[in-house]
Amino acid sequence: MFKKLQEASDYIRSINGTKPKIGIVLGSGLGVYVERIENPTVIPYSDIPHFHETSVEGHDGKLILGKTQGVDVAVFQGRFHVYEGHDLDDVVLPVRVLSFLGADFLLLTNASGGINESYRPGDLVCIKDHINMTGKNPLVGPNIAELGPRFPDMTQAYDLELQELIQESAKKINIDVKRGIYAGVLGPTYETPAEIGMLKAIGGDLVGMSTVPEAIAANHLGLRVAGISCVTNMAAGIGGEKLKHEDVKLVAQQAMQKFSDLVNETVGAIGKL
Repeated sequence: MFKKLQEASDYIRSINGTKPKIGIVLGSGLGVYVERIENPTVIPYSDIPHFHETSVEGHDGKLILGKTQGVDVAVFQGRFHVYEGHDLDDVVLPVRVLSFLGADFLLLTNASGGINESYRPGDLVCIKDHINMTGKNPLVGPNIAELGPRFPDMTQAYDLELQELIQESAKKINIDVKRGIYAGVLGPTYETPAEIGMLKAIGGDLVGMSTVPEAIAANHLGLRVAGISCVTNMAAGIGGEKLKHEDVKLVAQQAMQKFSDLVNETVGAIGKL
């Protein structure tokens, strides 16, 4: 794994040697944010050693390096998922590469189902914590001491100061942002109403099939992590409608302007830290 990380990061540096301060992972349907990046260097995942091409609609599979709000960023336009058949080491490879490139911060975004009945499709939610219901953890196996400790602390998996910056950024641009706990599941099936009832009972406000492995790997590396989720549908049994990925993408696209505005304002705020 260590050799893979070195080879991937060395290749990226050979294309663009700028050290990013912030890494951003864009979830389903949220990739239009990359239009905000100035003087972008675009690298297809297929060109980066040990990266895979993405197979899910709404995940373009490109790394974009550049500036926004005067801050050097590395933006992953699309991600890998365990349900696609990838090993967890592959799923978190981009996050680990980000650390090798010198980044200090990671902003994770996703499309999610709303469990909290006060949410509505199109709402943006600052992730304050997660519940790992995947039955998997990217740190299982021999610990790579160069990356982090054997037993990393997850008390503040989502950095409290960054959560406040997201809220402050939202107020500045007059966007309502809620806070919630993200329940990460394996997928690829959407959850049953009974499963959603269970997740609600244990404290979940949102549900999705990503983010948790990346947050774990990032905390292991010592990156400061923040998360923004776009509620694209109410979860099974909450809204009554059948769930389709096409609807997820559509709602994400409709929320794209305020999502892009919030991410951009947040990046500017983090850049001042």
